[in-house]
Amino acid sequence: MTTEAIVPRWTATGKRKTSIARVIMTPGTGEITCNGKPLAEYLGRKTLVVAALQPFTETGTTGQYDVVARLDGGGPTGQAEALRHAIARALIQVDENLRPELKRQGLLVRDARVKERKKAGLKGARKRPQFSKR
Repeated sequence: MTTEAIVPRWTATGKRKTSIARVIMTPGTGEITCNGKPLAEYLGRKTLVVAALQPFTETGTTGQYDVVARLDGGGPTGQAEALRHAIARALIQVDENLRPELKRQGLLVRDARVKERKKAGLKGARKRPQFSKR
């Protein structure tokens, strides 16, 4: 039987609108992969990469953890912010003392705004047909 060192793993789920990010975080060099691609290549825009890495920059833990993420649903912005939510939740599992700082920055709040469904008899979710007197 081998006596390999057990590497700690933290898992978390982050959500925004219809996007879901499932994250596995391990101690490492700061390598982040999303659906098998590097973070910058997957998200494309620099602003989205900065948004996704915000929990690390706010807590001063940049480059300390490797992240493997599975992103699903929504668009690029929703996925980036879902990833940000998941990373923040995983960091709390690592160190509970990071919670006040992450909470103050608003990184632990799920953005639940979802497109409202169309209702029967209406043109959209809320727009009504024009009233006709005759």
